[in-house]
Amino acid sequence: MLRVQLICVGRLKESWYAAACDEYAKRLSRYCQLERAELPETGDMERDGEAVLRRLAPDTFAAAMCVEGELCSSEELAARLADCANRGRSRVAFIIGGSDGLSNAVKARADARISMSRMTFPHHLARVMVLEQLYRAFTINEGGKYHK
Repeated sequence: MLRVQLICVGRLKESWYAAACDEYAKRLSRYCQLERAELPETGDMERDGEAVLRRLAPDTFAAAMCVEGELCSSEELAARLADCANRGRSRVAFIIGGSDGLSNAVKARADARISMSRMTFPHHLARVMVLEQLYRAFTINEGGKYHK
């Protein structure tokens, strides 16, 4: 079973975001082993980046969620996850920075830089969006009916 990490800088404070994240985590448990890590936001992007990098195993496929990343459809995300599994990579991490974004060191370590949109979203909402897209991607790969 694929191990998926969602590494986020900053703590979720809003209960509605937390409830949505919990719901998608529950749905994802059928498809992967999900680990959610909330790292404290220190106000120093480089220091926050070092904390993120310490959470990544060397063999982890890391995707940095950042505005300058490439736009990715749900089908393309599903294909990336399938490709990781087909290549024997059992660990995948999606990284969401704090209010200032991600450090250059995290972006340099990333195997992919992904943008969800050209629009700007709160980084707390981005967590929900990433988890929903992961759920959608797994259902696409399984041939389920969630993705229409």
